[in-house]
Amino acid sequence: MATATGRTDIDARSPVPKYYQLREILLDLIERELAVDAPVPSERELAARYGLSRMTARQAVEHLVSEGRLYRVQGKGTFVSRPKIDIPLRLTSFTEDMRARGMTPGSRDLGRRLIPATAAVARELALEGGAPVYAIERLRTADGVPMALERSHIPAALAPDLMERTLEGVSLYEVLADVYGVVLDRGDQVIEAGIADSGDAGLLGLAPGSAVLLLQRRCWAGTTPAEYAVSTYRADRYQLRASLAMQ
Repeated sequence: MATATGRTDIDARSPVPKYYQLREILLDLIERELAVDAPVPSERELAARYGLSRMTARQAVEHLVSEGRLYRVQGKGTFVSRPKIDIPLRLTSFTEDMRARGMTPGSRDLGRRLIPATAAVARELALEGGAPVYAIERLRTADGVPMALERSHIPAALAPDLMERTLEGVSLYEVLADVYGVVLDRGDQVIEAGIADSGDAGLLGLAPGSAVLLLQRRCWAGTTPAEYAVSTYRADRYQLRASLAMQ
């Protein structure tokens, strides 16, 4: 296995830990040679090939599993994961984003309720406390794979009969624009790390306690706050990418 620099072995004199050197060799193999779902060499094979202990080989593999680059199947081995998807740093719906990537978006309606706005939701949507809002919870999928849980709050006054409309497999933003004339044109978003509880983990196909990305988003239609959403994204399927420039 050759890396981009041509190195195919472990440098025992390097200050870089051996497990990390092996991680880099494996990462290069994943990115340059192996297809999605292809098997990678076993820890025993890696240890023998590079003159390492099984523990060191296991540490390198575990790092790539925790990063979402590899996944394990009990009794079968370790395989290459699908590449991570960049979280869009622009206002777009999940449906539009997946279509733009050539993937088939999907959704499962987990619950829709008309509720009085809590103090926190009312503050985000500039409403009086207790004002009616729709609480919409959906599981979002791409090519049938669970990707995120979206929990949106919409002021009921903006979409009077939204409870009666299907949201299965469609964009909520498209429904708001096409049916109610509510066009979301700007927003702000906060992204932070989190841990999936047992309920969210089960829906997302993760082990309880797995790392997730928590997104809090507030969107406006003109000067009117129109959505406050808290979403849970699989950290093994998403990454954040940004362009940087010197000021």
